[in-house]
Amino acid sequence: MDTADKDILTTTDVAKILGVSVRTAQLLIEGGSIPSWKTPGGHRRVYRSAVLALVPGQALSTLPVSARMIVIAGPDALPKLTARLANAPSCFVDAYPEPFSALLNIGGRSPAAVVIDVASLPMASDLLRALASDSALSQTAILLVGPKVETSAFAGPAKGRVSFVEDLDALAEAAETAVRGPAVIHAGPEAGSLFPLPGNEAQRLLALERSGLVDTPPEDAFDRLTWLAAQTLGMPISLITLLTPTRQWFKSRHGLDMADTPRSWAFCNHTILQQRCMVSEDLSADPRFSDNPAVVDAPHFRFYAGCPIVDPDGFTLGSLCVIDTQPRSLNDTEQAILTNLASLVSDEIKLRVTDGRLKRAMDALDRKPR
Repeated sequence: MDTADKDILTTTDVAKILGVSVRTAQLLIEGGSIPSWKTPGGHRRVYRSAVLALVPGQALSTLPVSARMIVIAGPDALPKLTARLANAPSCFVDAYPEPFSALLNIGGRSPAAVVIDVASLPMASDLLRALASDSALSQTAILLVGPKVETSAFAGPAKGRVSFVEDLDALAEAAETAVRGPAVIHAGPEAGSLFPLPGNEAQRLLALERSGLVDTPPEDAFDRLTWLAAQTLGMPISLITLLTPTRQWFKSRHGLDMADTPRSWAFCNHTILQQRCMVSEDLSADPRFSDNPAVVDAPHFRFYAGCPIVDPDGFTLGSLCVIDTQPRSLNDTEQAILTNLASLVSDEIKLRVTDGRLKRAMDALDRKPR
């Protein structure tokens, strides 16, 4: 190994090489995109070779900034595709039985990929041409499910973006690749991590940073939803959590005094790995949580149920969860209530992100010379 490959870099060195802010470099390192280790003093260090591997042929600007997966298929085929995509945990799936509503709902935020079941859509060719010619979707992958067909009609504008998935068993892997980017960017979770990490943790942390929500004052819009979750489900504690590299911070809390916990304590680390409600009926009997400090010692939590909350690009920022100090369960209706309340939290986050972008755009217009 060359001497240069053995050079050890700080976070500031990494930021200079990649041309990004120190904060962005920190998030990439903490998220596992750049392999690292900690010194005895607790400082992050990386090898120069690991950083340089990101530079040639793969700029950080091409790191996908969306986790949304738009699926378009006929009514009979749609459940099969969405079931396979349940095995793609980094993706946030929006499913449509026909193309018109899908195109309307793509909106101004380009998805990571559009999945099309060619056999079940009579107008598949027209849909492909529309997607390929839309400049707003220039970074969106197009995954065609089914046998290969002639693509010369749209090969120009969509060159390099169209791929075929002939085997449904390969759909989840193709979707993960579209959302997470090339493997060189994703070194995976840090060895010995005290908690599980999503495959797109670096992108998720960057999305959380973009949201600007962490360490902001309480807001009625969020507090009403935690109160409603606690009252409707008869729970003493309800929280809206946001997961930073080191903390589980509570944007809203009902029935709990503490403002945050170490991330390693967060039951929500498991919730953000999936797209549905996660329930642990008895935390003390659950091997994932039985030795958690919040279970073993005060406040002696025993029940947890949480649903992911997502930003406009489909990245999971944290969860809406309810907690009890007694073992219990949630029936299907109660789980549906929690899921729908979590969707309202996500909608509130999306409104804030959109409002922030609109304000910045208006400020930029005001600064332009007239």
